[in-house]
Amino acid sequence: DIDPIWTTSRTARQIYALGQVEKDITRLLSLAASSISLLTLPQTDSTDDKLPQGEERSEQFVLEVSEYFERLDAVQIALRSSLAHIRHSRIAPSAINAPPPNFIPPSLGVGLTPEMDGTSRVNRGLQEERVERDAWKGILEALRRVKAAQDLSRDTDMAD
Repeated sequence: DIDPIWTTSRTARQIYALGQVEKDITRLLSLAASSISLLTLPQTDSTDDKLPQGEERSEQFVLEVSEYFERLDAVQIALRSSLAHIRHSRIAPSAINAPPPNFIPPSLGVGLTPEMDGTSRVNRGLQEERVERDAWKGILEALRRVKAAQDLSRDTDMAD
């Protein structure tokens, strides 16, 4: 039931495992909330809670706490495994450090070939280049209209 793409490499398997850890953490939070609800006095239950009563309540609490600790252990093992994978892969620490404040990630679009004169703008996608091109075309058209208006006013001033 796992997509085959997640079994193609060790890294892909680790990424899949981290996705499972995320789901386990969500379940941990849910189990913690329901365990706390089971610890409250039955008189404080609302009708929507559908919590068991009497001896069933303590049995349900034991089941949920047991699952909580099993999942917590699984999360810890998965995280340690991922850290071991990172260490084994010898990934540079700079590659996993948080980006600096106000960092804007580069676009992943298809870019134009960089200019060789040193004025290239790295990490710009094709869409960004098109937007800039259209902006410059708009500026050129506006300047042509301003020049045409100036020429027209100069011609009418000479005619008077």
